[in-house]
Amino acid sequence: MPGFKGQAENSVDSKGRVTVPSKMRKALNPEAEKSFTITRGFEECVHLYPMDRWREMEEEFAQLNPFNRETRHFMRTVLRWADEVSLDGQGRIKMPPRLVEFSGIDGTAFVIGSLDHIEIWDPDTFDDYLNEQPADYETVAERVMTV
Repeated sequence: MPGFKGQAENSVDSKGRVTVPSKMRKALNPEAEKSFTITRGFEECVHLYPMDRWREMEEEFAQLNPFNRETRHFMRTVLRWADEVSLDGQGRIKMPPRLVEFSGIDGTAFVIGSLDHIEIWDPDTFDDYLNEQPADYETVAERVMTV
């Protein structure tokens, strides 16, 4: 499966609709049926999972220990924010108002491919995130990619 990659800055209309970049739409598997689950991400962004990947994630969630307090907290958080959305004829999805508010997206969205999902950020929040990182890209790459 080709992964989502790249970035785009797109406008968000008054109804909360944002365009999914065409190269990311082309990476969708037919099994996703042009549908996604949208939910709260990390660092104040929104995660957009193609429906086929979300189904796999639900299977993974079902394997977690429900007697573990952190598991319950995680599940409640990710699922209470989750909603199903589909691409419209112009390649847009409608972001639920509560996710627009959570992410601080106002007028413009920064869309990033993240292999199995798409992240949607407020551009200023993303810039702040980058500026707050304690290590440079090269240092992080060395730490993460060491096998």
